[in-house]
Amino acid sequence: MRGFLASSIGVATAAVLALPLALPTPALAETVPVTPAGSTQSLPLVPIGAAADRTPGVPGMSASPRGPETQGLAAREVKTFSLVGVVWDDVTTQLNGRVQVRTRSVRTATWSDWQDVEVHNSEHAADPDAVERESGRVRGATAPLWVGESDGVEVRVQAELDPPATRAGSRLPSGMRIELVDPGAAAPAGSSDGKNSGPADDKGEMVAPGLTMEMAEASAANVPHAALGANEITELNKADSTADAVFASEGELTAAAAPYIGPRPRIVTRKGWGADESLREKAFAYTNTVKAAFVHHSASGNNYACKDAPAVLRSLYRYHVVSSGWRDFGYNFAVDKCGTVYEGRAGGVSKPVLGAHTMGFNTDSMGVAVLGTFTNSAPPAAAVDAVARLTAWKLGLFGRDPRAKATLKSGGGNRYPKGRNVSMNVISGHRDGFATECPGKQLYGKLPTTRTSSARLQGRP
Repeated sequence: MRGFLASSIGVATAAVLALPLALPTPALAETVPVTPAGSTQSLPLVPIGAAADRTPGVPGMSASPRGPETQGLAAREVKTFSLVGVVWDDVTTQLNGRVQVRTRSVRTATWSDWQDVEVHNSEHAADPDAVERESGRVRGATAPLWVGESDGVEVRVQAELDPPATRAGSRLPSGMRIELVDPGAAAPAGSSDGKNSGPADDKGEMVAPGLTMEMAEASAANVPHAALGANEITELNKADSTADAVFASEGELTAAAAPYIGPRPRIVTRKGWGADESLREKAFAYTNTVKAAFVHHSASGNNYACKDAPAVLRSLYRYHVVSSGWRDFGYNFAVDKCGTVYEGRAGGVSKPVLGAHTMGFNTDSMGVAVLGTFTNSAPPAAAVDAVARLTAWKLGLFGRDPRAKATLKSGGGNRYPKGRNVSMNVISGHRDGFATECPGKQLYGKLPTTRTSSARLQGRP
């Protein structure tokens, strides 16, 4: 199922259609347009090592049997960035090999050790037949890696040494580039702090104090849970959270759902974490309901402080949209290591927003990404608790028991063929719908207790 699109303009209230003010016209970087909310440097990779002696007529292929094809970049100074990832032309092509980067810290002027970048990221994406994948802009991509404020980079990408018998000798994908993402300042474009003044353009025209049209549309999708332009949606107790269910169901709350809604957690809005709303596609995409929640890790590393989480989100958002070609941030929600919950893809936190997080099972589901990598590292208790609180509320809005099973129809993937009905836990890990390591062994192991905690918060016996 493709889901459906709703005009984001139709979501905005009449109150935001006044007071046009000025917003600066975006500047241009070397390769991609940027705004005051961040920038992306996109640098092509070149053959290095043994692969530098290329077979004539076969770009990137080594003429020597001494080693696998290798591409990269020699150490160099670049503009400041905080997150890295590698992208390539064809989204259907897998990068079978190893990607490593080392970076130079702005603060210490020292180079890091080589760090591995998670190679397989295509499973965090829209379904194969979704409109989002047919835009012509979607690219293959590794997982992003948060490295902190840096001004130097070195990259090496090596095809796998011994491909399995089921796969032909590995070639690296064509058109590989290293993406260096700067999240920008905490204040998003259009904030009314007096620092971003300049000529207006059609896309940057303000429609309310401190709000461009795109910002107002994203914020209006959360009315009445929060006022227009709010930086957060406040927490509610269990009784008051029933009002959220009434809103989500357009006044048709079922009797079965009413008693089993968890307290609404505090949620930092897109405006609160500084999303540049001019990057995403304008229309909001919705599915029919929310039957299940898929838990992910962002695989972006654990080397961030909680105060940096908004910057990590702005970087991931820019990497998803500008570098990978998605319509918006992929996940419906994000949770940082301190347990703060963040609004993800635009369209309204209480609504069934169609995400791009679990290929094959984005329809009738939601995706929650815990910021970090939890293959070997245990997830912080605060983050696990936040997932339980968030799912108790959001699944409760749609009458779902976190301990139950739900049947979802596969949209196609490497685990279940398109069209197959699959019974899954209402709170599942990404690996339950797609053959992947996500959400990491350590976080996946916390899901049984998360289901129990989420149901208890809903008040279920």
